[in-house]
Formats: sequence, C-alpha cells, structure tokens
Amino acid sequence: MRIPFLFLLLLLAACGPAVAPDEIKVIGIADGDTFTAMKGREKIRVRLEGIDCPERGQAFGKRAGEALGDMIFGKVVRLEERGKDRYGRVLAVAWLEDGRCVNEEMLRLGMAWHFKRYNKDRRWAEMETEARLARQGLWADKNPVAPWEWRGGK
Repeated sequence: MRIPFLFLLLLLAACGPAVAPDEIKVIGIADGDTFTAMKGREKIRVRLEGIDCPERGQAFGKRAGEALGDMIFGKVVRLEERGKDRYGRVLAVAWLEDGRCVNEEMLRLGMAWHFKRYNKDRRWAEMETEARLARQGLWADKNPVAPWEWRGGK
C-alpha cells in the first residue's frame, strides 16, 4: 500500500518541530517567576532560579506575569535545571532561542528581585541595581516591597 505524499507531509507537520531533551514548550504562566511547560509528554512546573517576582496580589505582580508571558509563552526555551524546590517545581535558568537568559531579562526589565538568599551571582545583583537606579519596572514604585516580605505579612 502506497501512502500519498501529501498525507506524509501533513503527518510530519502535525508532529511539530523536534524539541531537544533540555528544551521545553511553555504552555502557561503562573506569575513572573513560575510557568508550566511540556517536556516531551510530561507537564512540568518551572520556577526561575535566583529571582523573585512580585506576587499576584502585590504591586507589579500582574505586570511581572505579563512580562514573562510576553517573553516566553508559546515558545520553546532551553532549561538548565538546578534542582527542585519544596513544592516540587523544577528550579531552572531558562534560555530563549536567541541566547538571552530569561532570568536575567526579568531583572533587567525591573520585574524581579535578585534572590540573593539562594543565588550569589554578582552580575545578577548588578542587574537588579541597574534597574533600581533607572527606576525600571517595579523600581518606579516609591516603596517596593520584596515578595518574601510581602508573603511573610500575609
């Protein structure tokens, strides 16, 4: 039995592009530092390591989620997994196809704090400082409250 060429072409198109083992497709945004993705046939929750974004009910929380969504929703990203957090989420540094680091972009946009308690990268600390000095993103607020302090007060 011969399979028509058009059928094979449609079948290949339906399969979509091949995704490397360390690459995932982003299918949902929870907030500025957490998203859901497909890794093969497995759905995973990813927490961006080393940054902490405002929570949903907090000032700039919605904007941080939108910024992350604009950057990665529906896209394929590469992960450098760094372990799991206490909620079972994959802790990772995420990379866009053009080579930009998602975690760093969130810092540059002023949509995240560098989470110095868990990450000691001096460059990331400098990125936060530069965004603060430029009053970029959440740093435009007169009195930004760190998410860990905000969560503690809830």
